[in-house]
Amino acid sequence: MTTTVAASLTEAGQIAPTLSPSQVRCQPNTERRRIDVREQHEFDSGHLPDALHLSRGLLEASIKTYVPDRTTPLTLYCAAGTRSLLAAKTLHDMGYTNVATMTGGLTAWTQQGFPVAANDDLTAAQRDRYARHLLLPEVGTSGQRALLDAKVLIVGAGGLGSPAALYLAAAGVGTLGLIDFDTVEASNLQRQLLHTQARVGMRKTASAKAALNALNSEVVVQLHDEPLTAVNCADLFNAYDLVINGCDNFATRYLVNDVAVLSGTPLVDGSVHRFNGEATVVLPGQTACYRCRYPAPPSPGNGPSCTQAGVLGVLPGIVGTIQATEAIKLILRQGTSLAGRLLRIDALAMSFSEYTVPRDPACPVCGEHPSIDAPIDYVEFCSGVTSVAQAAHP
Repeated sequence: MTTTVAASLTEAGQIAPTLSPSQVRCQPNTERRRIDVREQHEFDSGHLPDALHLSRGLLEASIKTYVPDRTTPLTLYCAAGTRSLLAAKTLHDMGYTNVATMTGGLTAWTQQGFPVAANDDLTAAQRDRYARHLLLPEVGTSGQRALLDAKVLIVGAGGLGSPAALYLAAAGVGTLGLIDFDTVEASNLQRQLLHTQARVGMRKTASAKAALNALNSEVVVQLHDEPLTAVNCADLFNAYDLVINGCDNFATRYLVNDVAVLSGTPLVDGSVHRFNGEATVVLPGQTACYRCRYPAPPSPGNGPSCTQAGVLGVLPGIVGTIQATEAIKLILRQGTSLAGRLLRIDALAMSFSEYTVPRDPACPVCGEHPSIDAPIDYVEFCSGVTSVAQAAHP
């Protein structure tokens, strides 16, 4: 076993073939995957286009996730060539059979005038705050910039909206819209962590803004201190990239679903009841919507809210955090979302179940022959009347 860096470099040079910058440029990333093994700040200041960033310290732990096939052709590079040689030896020892390095690293690449991509558009304070995000190749600087530019509307600043909003603010989502017209009550504090005892009696939107900006002062919190109705919903949804549904009544749930589908706005839906919770994602035109599962609202009294049935205080925290996770994944365009899938949580058994939710061709909103082409006004339903009236286009 070699014991010195010089010996390791010599051994690596005998194992890994070298490619000149010209050769690397002529081989598309689809033929030989480019991997930058430098540190995050180096990568952000400039890197080969389409390069995957796996710093030398994370390479062994992460390579199997991003390159599971050990026969994949890889080209490693660093600043001048030393670190990439050592990294190539490491991958060879791990069973990767087609690993090359780029001679002279990024220094030689830039000296030949080849194009360099750069991601260094965050402030020093942002780089410090989001440092753990920047270490993730799935996020990095470009992903964090996408989060900072994103606009998310949260319907309800209560049990589900609280953890969702807090984690989105912490993640750096640039604009959060909150729609709610309630005031903070003492009974909310068992589960609605946006609010405090000192803010009982305050409008929930104002209380939520105080909490979110105390966590992250850069987040723009837009308050919609009003009920969501067939009149205002379309304009609200069109102003945001995606919507998180945290309401606790069927009338608003159906309205949110219908408007999301009609406006083409991705919807991260969640609900809680006693010890059970659900979460799913609706991608309009692609996946099942809420009406595919439940074509019509239950008759009044058959669908009790948390106020009537109760809810375990920590359960909204679990579901709301899942909703925040799904929203972040949608913004980053990473991972496999809950689109077309329903996740059910039983907190008493601490079990998670997953179900496939197919689109219903007869769905009145997203089916083959939709019968609903404008938001429906559920005011009468909320008042205990079973009939609903079609509203005019807003």
